[in-house]
Amino acid sequence: MAVPGFIKFTLPLLEIISDGKDYSRDDVVDVLASRLKLSEDQKSEVLSSGVTRFEHRIDWARTYLKKAGLLESTGRGRFRVTQRGLEILKNKPVEINLNFLRQFPEFAEFLNSSRQNNRQEEQEDEVIEPNQTPDEILLSSYQSLRQDLATELLERIKKCSPRFFERLVVDLLVAMGYGGSRKDAGQAIGQSRDGGIDGIIKEDKLGLDAVYIQAKRWDSTVGRPIVQAFAGSLEGQRARKGVLITTSQFSQDAREYVSIIEKKIVLIDGEELSQLMIDHNIGVNEVASYTVKKMDLDYFDE
Repeated sequence: MAVPGFIKFTLPLLEIISDGKDYSRDDVVDVLASRLKLSEDQKSEVLSSGVTRFEHRIDWARTYLKKAGLLESTGRGRFRVTQRGLEILKNKPVEINLNFLRQFPEFAEFLNSSRQNNRQEEQEDEVIEPNQTPDEILLSSYQSLRQDLATELLERIKKCSPRFFERLVVDLLVAMGYGGSRKDAGQAIGQSRDGGIDGIIKEDKLGLDAVYIQAKRWDSTVGRPIVQAFAGSLEGQRARKGVLITTSQFSQDAREYVSIIEKKIVLIDGEELSQLMIDHNIGVNEVASYTVKKMDLDYFDE
């Protein structure tokens, strides 16, 4: 079960700090988790930033309460309830949601300014309660755009000629730091054609070791027999390392096989191939770049 939307945190958080004392996020985590009846999995889900989703949403609930004037900051990472917050609690609200918070001019101004670029204006009586924080929405949108691009890339790759696909593999491996120069890699890939080996490429720019390549535009699932045959080809070349690239996917027994053999074989399926292309700017152009910043509280320490 997913962690509740951060707007659900606002009322219980305000109730927890209603004694007027100073609190930090760590002070309220366990009590708030108990009130919301969160499972251990819900409490421990970690975001890419290293903070748990639960703690992240506490921070945003605190931000919304602060914008509405119901709590105030008292120092770095510390906060307490305001007189306005206490007056609200005296009326025993059933919940605090966006419609409730919009009664406070400061919050309404904050909400409107954050949506001024949104063309889909909401009606006053149809406010949508947020389930994700703004930066979670940004990350989710980025991941969705990335996945759509990866799917589009893979579909396009499958329509390319075998020769173009080999060149794509060269460009990707060089961008990842293999092969020395593109010229060296280009000479290696597509030249072997010996016993299931499509090419040989330097593992590093100095050529201290070689990686044997097999790159095929398969449509069906690649099973253990094909991977096992590739391993046999490596044995015939007295090679220790290989990369097997496909535009389709590998079966579970194929992946299990490479995990138990002595030779190091890396399997790259179509999904991973397209993701690597995005990571290393192969076949894609940058349209826009966004830097998300937060306040540097150390700067304001006096």
